[in-house]
Amino acid sequence: MNTFLEKFNTKYNSAPFSQIQLSDYKPAFEACIAKAKQEIDCIIHDTKAPDFDNTIAALDFAGQELDRLSSIFFNLNSAETSDEMQKIAQEVSPWLTEFSNDITLNEYLFKRVKAIYDTKDNLSLTVEQQTLLDKKYKGFVRNGALLNEEQKKKLREIDTQLAKLKLTFGENVLAETNNYQLHVTNEADLQGLPEGAKEAAADLAKSKNVEGWIFTLDFPSYLPFVTYVDNRELRKEISIAYGKKAFQNNEFDNQQNVKDIVRLRHERANLLGYASHAHFVLEERMAQSPEKVQSFLNDLLEKAKPAAEKEFAELTAFAKESDGIEHLEKWDGAYYSEKLKQKKFNLDDEKLKPYFKLENVLQGAFTVAEKLYGITFKEIFDIDKYHEDVKTYEVVDFEGNLVALFYADFFPRKGKRNGAWMTSFKSQFIKNGINERPHISNVCNFTPPTKTKPSLLTFNEVTTLFHEFGHGLHGMLANTTYPSLSGTSVYWDFVELPSQIMENWCYQPEALALFATHYETGEIIPQEYVDKIKESANFLEGLATVRQLSFGLLDMAYHGKPQPIEDVKKFELKAFESTKLYPDVAENCMSTSFSHIFQGGYSSGYYSYKWAEVLDADAFAYFEEKGIFNKEVAAKFKEYVLSKGGTEHPMELYKKFRGHEPTPEALLKRAGLV
Repeated sequence: MNTFLEKFNTKYNSAPFSQIQLSDYKPAFEACIAKAKQEIDCIIHDTKAPDFDNTIAALDFAGQELDRLSSIFFNLNSAETSDEMQKIAQEVSPWLTEFSNDITLNEYLFKRVKAIYDTKDNLSLTVEQQTLLDKKYKGFVRNGALLNEEQKKKLREIDTQLAKLKLTFGENVLAETNNYQLHVTNEADLQGLPEGAKEAAADLAKSKNVEGWIFTLDFPSYLPFVTYVDNRELRKEISIAYGKKAFQNNEFDNQQNVKDIVRLRHERANLLGYASHAHFVLEERMAQSPEKVQSFLNDLLEKAKPAAEKEFAELTAFAKESDGIEHLEKWDGAYYSEKLKQKKFNLDDEKLKPYFKLENVLQGAFTVAEKLYGITFKEIFDIDKYHEDVKTYEVVDFEGNLVALFYADFFPRKGKRNGAWMTSFKSQFIKNGINERPHISNVCNFTPPTKTKPSLLTFNEVTTLFHEFGHGLHGMLANTTYPSLSGTSVYWDFVELPSQIMENWCYQPEALALFATHYETGEIIPQEYVDKIKESANFLEGLATVRQLSFGLLDMAYHGKPQPIEDVKKFELKAFESTKLYPDVAENCMSTSFSHIFQGGYSSGYYSYKWAEVLDADAFAYFEEKGIFNKEVAAKFKEYVLSKGGTEHPMELYKKFRGHEPTPEALLKRAGLV
């Protein structure tokens, strides 16, 4: 018996996690790849003349079992991995790359696709079908269909190497995160640390059978430490440990991996006729070119840097006045920012956290979605889970029709990578008249509950939950015919709009009243706190903007033009020159753990967070104008943004929703930069 080679006998065809054996994966990948190849062969050898249905649509629906298997395996490899699973990932990734190349480099298949593409003006296709045809044709061309045999062979080699390098990069970052712990035995060293964070550290120490407190590089452990602990030397120690992940000249060092990934990406782009990896990537983005991205980032930097420099000077003066600190270092940033924020607004996370019990915040996100989009969430207990921490929800519309399954996985653990993300265990599509509904997951690393307290979120964690839930809604409300255009399968600089717009509701009194209640007394968050949340929303916004822009500029430095990288650290310092405010830390290097661009899908795309902020500020201004729960605006957003996926060019969809193209004014105004 192999779980993946039988039909899932489960409610809603959900993944039967408890039945999966690690030994199932490799045989399942072999069998599913073989079956997908047969389906492709059927398309190639079809004796009928190529048309949209027998070639383009058939191609989009081919390999569905393989897609499902891959989504389950790679999602678990991020959220619940093990050494054995990572070994399997290293083995099967080249198989998948080879299979993908077998499709895009197959000249007979490309001939069929090209025959339809060349006559597209004579076909009566819907907008979605036109988009799919365009996407399939470009998918072949952008992946080597026009290359000669020798070039195709070279492309296959590059793709196989890149697949392995990206996996290794991520494994090294996870290993370095897991390998560090700060063991504190003297309670006086934890002066300033909130009780909840201290209790969590004591619980962790106890679980490891040691006295005292243990802190790790997982964000819920690391962030409170560098934000609140008065002991500057210990803040320095853990901050340096965080910054030197995979930059220690040991077996988990990523410097060579960074150089190899960047070099191979450029080689691949050049082979396909592009000037750089960024030129290749941005052809399929709203921004369209590296020049436009560079101009966008530099324009924002010009507006944000004066504010950032002023804020940095204020922070430096505050640290000197408070503690005689002559030079502000990176391990001082979060600490003095929090102290200055408390002084200015008399507001800190410890005051707010009792009002943000995780379960209440999640229910708040559900209620906001219900008010806007007419869907309800009900926790169910008859769906298999891959870990006991995971919660499962049935999502239905007001008529009781299934909209989606939703998995929520919120706490850090050893086999789970850092960060927060949305993913899918099953895509949405329409086939044979049946609208297959998606299975969506939000994975985060929030502060876990302790023996005496439930999970209480910082305000930053509240906005993170709403952000990922926004991505989740993009997946859950998908309503397209073809799987490759469904949900979050959109241009990368458009994908952050649904997530970032959701964060806006966290600042609205009308929305906060729905879920921000004290976990012990049930009292709604006081209006003065709400006012202070809004008032402090732009606190140190210049510094935050410049930091975000620095990551986008580093990404573009790596990918915007082919150039030899002799020293990763020196290269990074040069890229950060225009955004530098804090002194450099010699032991640290961001690039070696910059998973967004070296493991995830953000290479040449990190700018899209800021790009999407322009969209989300402009879009939310429309909600504010009409009312934050206005049904008419919400219906348009659902219709033209959340449900349409990648069926049309995103700017066209945005204009249908908003009536015009977005302008940066709303963002600059919201950020207090104008």
